[in-house]
Amino acid sequence: MICIQAEIPRDVCEIDDELKAIYHSQDTVCIWVFRTREDRNRFQDETAGMLKAEREAHAESFYA
Repeated sequence: MICIQAEIPRDVCEIDDELKAIYHSQDTVCIWVFRTREDRNRFQDETAGMLKAEREAHAESFYA
């Protein structure tokens, strides 16, 4: 396990983990928050293997 310390806003920490999808690149950690667990799971399935920019575009297109 690798832990990277960061100051995550309290409001993000209080959201149910089952509603969050977390991805990282070499210089960024991204946290997407969804309305339902099903939305989160579908997003993870749909974006498997995508690069950060592709995930961002996908999220904006389908979950905004």
